[in-house]
Amino acid sequence: MQPVNTPLPPPVTHYENFPVASWLCPPHLRAPIAAIYAFARTADDIADEGPANAAQRLADLAAYRADLHAIAAAQAPSERWSAVFAPLAAMLKSHALPVPLLDDLLSAFIQDVEKTRDGAGYAHRTELLDYCRRSANPVGRLLLHLYGVQGAQALDESDAICTALQLINFWQDLSVDLPRARFYLPDEDCAAHGVDRAQLLALRPTAQTTALIQELSGWTRATMLRGAPLVHRVPGRMGWELRLVVQGGLRILDKVDALQGRSLCQRPRIRAWDAPGMLARALAM
Repeated sequence: MQPVNTPLPPPVTHYENFPVASWLCPPHLRAPIAAIYAFARTADDIADEGPANAAQRLADLAAYRADLHAIAAAQAPSERWSAVFAPLAAMLKSHALPVPLLDDLLSAFIQDVEKTRDGAGYAHRTELLDYCRRSANPVGRLLLHLYGVQGAQALDESDAICTALQLINFWQDLSVDLPRARFYLPDEDCAAHGVDRAQLLALRPTAQTTALIQELSGWTRATMLRGAPLVHRVPGRMGWELRLVVQGGLRILDKVDALQGRSLCQRPRIRAWDAPGMLARALAM
């Protein structure tokens, strides 16, 4: 049980494809999961939202990182993000959350700012996967830590699911990211399909860009399916939550594929009418 004097993290206010600390989550784990989410969501907002320039974002992320290291050393953080770090400090103490995983998340957000500042992309899939290793995989590993699920196979499957979810977010958000100089389509894949930066920035699908997106969608689907057996290793209600997460990601890929390359100019998203099919597929896993 969470102590009555532990501050609650900010409520979830962003649109999400996938459930965050939903009713399927055991009540005793909702507080640590919400604290992790608030930490990551706030850092992502520092890196991506508002009018700040790159130098200001990097300075704010450095200050945010200093607050993380402060609470990890049982010291007081600054007052700036107290709504994030007060509950997170309590969860670090009560659940022994691995701080290096939280630090990895921040390193990915910093990289995002630097890449956007420089208009830089990712040379190949290996570089993109390294970003996913730090931007997404720590979340799954933190959840496995909370559930007491251990073992190399479980960790590998968790990494596959989280990497797939991050890649799905990239292919879902092409119409939003490209105009903001965020380039996640690997240069090597673009070159193989005869796609250059100008074609991407035009946000108009061509036969080449459609083939590129479809190939990357297929790679991502295979990655998700490689991790899907994890749903049988995670106990109880969390296993059912994970089933819905997997099916939510696969449903977005279905929509990306159905758009036939038009995700360059149209953002697919989960709708209420997708829920029955997702639930049926979750039950069949």
